[in-house]
Amino acid sequence: MINPKSQKPAKDDSYSVDDYQVEAQIGHLLRRAHQRASAIFQSHVGHAQITPTQLAALAKLKDEGELSQNHLGRLTAMDPATIQGVTRRLIDRGLVQARSDQTDRRRMLLSLTGAGRALIDRLIPHAFDVSSDTLDPLTPEEQELIVKLLQKLS
Repeated sequence: MINPKSQKPAKDDSYSVDDYQVEAQIGHLLRRAHQRASAIFQSHVGHAQITPTQLAALAKLKDEGELSQNHLGRLTAMDPATIQGVTRRLIDRGLVQARSDQTDRRRMLLSLTGAGRALIDRLIPHAFDVSSDTLDPLTPEEQELIVKLLQKLS
């Protein structure tokens, strides 16, 4: 908890309910930053009718090649229900193909289709722009620091 008056971590017994300001709370600030990043994402990538989670899945399949759905979910920090929905929509759009693993028929292996590879190759430059524009209000040093701090939190 941050004490809004001093902007220093507060001890459990050093704050009052009257000191609470939603604008100073990390969850509120992260949500606002996420809203900003989402709007910027839509302005750069919205034409492709793709979501940030779908972009992450396509990018990771481009990087890694064929992956199980479970492994793709872990690599992109998506829970099983979310990655299942993301992959289903990508398969339905013809961007990802699925096949059963020959050694374990319960496991689905995913890979990019030609259309999926072409789309992610077109979108990656825009994804760089999303990151750049999202971080634009910060100095280069602040940009590096916020990325490091967010990696530490995740």
